[in-house]
Amino acid sequence: MMKEKSAGKYHGILFMALFACAACYIGEWGMMKALSLSPLIIGIILGMVYANSLRNHLPETWGPGIKFCSKSVLRLGIILYGFRLTFQDVMAVGVAGITVDAIIVATTILGGVLVGRWLKMDRDIALLTSIGSGICGAAAVLGAEATMNTKPYKTAVAVATVVIFGTLSMFLYPVGYRMGIIDLTPVQMGVFSGATLHEVAHAVGAGNAMGEDISNIAIIVKMIRVMLLVPVLLILGWWVAARTRRKGAEKGKTKVAIPWFAVGFLAVIGFNSFGLLPGAVVEWINAFDTFLLTMAMSALGAETSFAAFRKAGAKPFVLAAILYVWLLVAGYLLAKLIVF
Repeated sequence: MMKEKSAGKYHGILFMALFACAACYIGEWGMMKALSLSPLIIGIILGMVYANSLRNHLPETWGPGIKFCSKSVLRLGIILYGFRLTFQDVMAVGVAGITVDAIIVATTILGGVLVGRWLKMDRDIALLTSIGSGICGAAAVLGAEATMNTKPYKTAVAVATVVIFGTLSMFLYPVGYRMGIIDLTPVQMGVFSGATLHEVAHAVGAGNAMGEDISNIAIIVKMIRVMLLVPVLLILGWWVAARTRRKGAEKGKTKVAIPWFAVGFLAVIGFNSFGLLPGAVVEWINAFDTFLLTMAMSALGAETSFAAFRKAGAKPFVLAAILYVWLLVAGYLLAKLIVF
């Protein structure tokens, strides 16, 4: 029986790896690249399609393998995500870019929680949506999910809001800038884009459409927002522990749950800042990391039914729309006032 369960777990992991392979392959299609839809987003879509069609035919023994991908593989993916960053990137944009990022992240998350409470929506979904909008889209939602251990459908709902509004911005920003509607200098536009676009892929897509001078700044500012995921997750771990205490949990479960994968993420950034590894090796690690995160997203999708979206209702998308407007207005004003 134990051997059967162990084999079933490995089958579940291999099954999600096959989903990730399919997502990475589809992500190379010209149409997907034009829309800047990363394999992570494609993975969760494939997983959800499977969950709502053929999931009942899956052997029960494969379930633990899928859950392993949505938990342990996810944490490893977040740690390795640090190889995309260096502390030199932070220094390159200066105090102004860092300040804009910090204000945007703090106000978006806190404001999103308050608006979610006003809308009387699920607290976890409100927090995940706010973190996804405020920091780095799906990767931030995954990091928060790993800390909160919330239900997979809540993660899927939050990711869906990020995809919709992030993709919209990726097309609107270049058009608004070219037409003069967004009246900013190239440096200001780079900071504005990096500080407000949801996904790293969105920042790359929009930046490239506006020119290399804007693109370089936008990507660096965006990656600094990714770094801010670490303190946010540490605070979130403390908040989860406090909420557990309020619910009268057992004493052994009330300690602050430090998300060690977030500390590992920061340590990897520090290591990567020394440039000890050849560029080709770092590039391979980043490709492998994308594969791991795609496996995790596919697993989350495979545990999410469309009925869960109906259960969540329209409120998460209303919240995301409000946060979207906030990002546009606050990001523009901050870029105009702080960046010279």
